Amino acid sequence: MSLQSVQADLAARAPELVVEVTADSTATVQTAALVHGVEPGQIAKTLCIRVGGEVLLLVTRGDARLDNQKSKAAFGGRPRMLGAEEVAQLTSHEVGGVCPFGLPAALPIWLDTSLQIYDLVIPAGGDTHASVRVSVNRLAELCGNCWVDACQPPL
Repeated sequence: MSLQSVQADLAARAPELVVEVTADSTATVQTAALVHGVEPGQIAKTLCIRVGGEVLLLVTRGDARLDNQKSKAAFGGRPRMLGAEEVAQLTSHEVGGVCPFGLPAALPIWLDTSLQIYDLVIPAGGDTHASVRVSVNRLAELCGNCWVDACQPPL
């Protein structure tokens, strides 16, 4: 149902975007980068984290790591990654297909500033074989334009 919820959400809010379904898995940053012929940083991974009692989504470049010090400063508390079962329950997406689209209920969505070096990024599309090519600016519009510096890009 997750792929369909993403397709329905994008059809309503961004009909110019197409969910690409591939024969090969795009469940990891590395495999998605290979499938789409882009560098790993262009894969926009969506992290589901809890800070205090609040759950939020953080979309960052695929080769960046969540930085505890930066994210604590940005969100006002220590971030904790959610387990796969809770992620699926809150987003309707299985790990490997988590994205900021087609959510069953609104969650705060933050974009990490590390994405801003790219014009085009590719987040998942609600399934381990689905992705969406989108400009960083359009992704920001669809996610509420909330930027934060919470991740460490590769050196």
